[in-house]
Amino acid sequence: MNFNHGEFNKGIYSLFFIFPVILFFASFLIGRYPVSPGDVIFTLLSLINPDLAVSETVSTVVFNIRLPRIIAAMVVGAALATVGATFQGIFKNPLVSPDILGVSSGAGFGAALAILANLGSYFIQASAFVFGLLSVFITYSISKVYKYSGILVLVLSGMAVSSFFGSLISSTKYLADPNNKLPEITFWLMGSLSSINVHSLLPVLIPIISGLIILFILRWRLNILAMGDEEAQAMGINTSKLRLFLIIISTLITAAAVSISGIIGWIGLIVPHMSRILTGPDNTTLIPASMSFGASFLLLMDNIARVTFTVEIPIGILTALIGAPLFLVLLKKGYSDWK
Repeated sequence: MNFNHGEFNKGIYSLFFIFPVILFFASFLIGRYPVSPGDVIFTLLSLINPDLAVSETVSTVVFNIRLPRIIAAMVVGAALATVGATFQGIFKNPLVSPDILGVSSGAGFGAALAILANLGSYFIQASAFVFGLLSVFITYSISKVYKYSGILVLVLSGMAVSSFFGSLISSTKYLADPNNKLPEITFWLMGSLSSINVHSLLPVLIPIISGLIILFILRWRLNILAMGDEEAQAMGINTSKLRLFLIIISTLITAAAVSISGIIGWIGLIVPHMSRILTGPDNTTLIPASMSFGASFLLLMDNIARVTFTVEIPIGILTALIGAPLFLVLLKKGYSDWK
């Protein structure tokens, strides 16, 4: 799909902004407790003007329940989609996703271990974050052992580390109490935003938002990496250091996101493809598009997950059910961009 510059600026960029904003406000109206659009607007405006008369019940629903969850869905969705687009650019592979270096499996083991040890929710979140970072550190350390280390060895090391931590997760589930801890571990691994609150959300906002800002600023350098190492070095860019820096930032973002949401697949794989079909392969527009559509996509999935049935569906199941067939459609339409 081709766009001229004017059409792109007026059409696509407005879509980047309008769609997530509309979905953000619409999400306040969705839930077991009905809240009218007027109540939502007045409640949000009470942040600016405390003198507005707002129902205490509505205020609790909006600020303590729905707002943290909406923000979490948008931030995690934007994080996973942006990291997916970044990794696809770094590794020059359209099948790469944020868990390519084992961060999701490491975070999953950290959370499972904390649940098995009967630790609180904050320790579960911290353990998932630490083990997510540890898994990528192990991946990178293994890749440097080999004399001819490079991108391929790094990816293969990530696959091995991911498999290793996957086996540790299975061992943890085997040891867990089948009537109590096992369901809790399983539910966390399937991904969910149901336990999000202000206190669990605030600690991860700093690493995620800071990392996204850095990736946004450096997005043009991904285009230089796509030219090849020789061309990039001719422009005075150290490609090895740039790749390592982008991988570190992307790992921090992914570990922070997974620590509060659990393992939510397909976002980092299909959203960059959706964005690429609209914007093309230019990372200066692909990265902001991935942020916008990733935030919107996960928020939409979360809304569906919490209202479709009387019992909330783990969001990881829903993204897989919708993401797999959607990916096949997107892959056919977007394949020409990778040829």
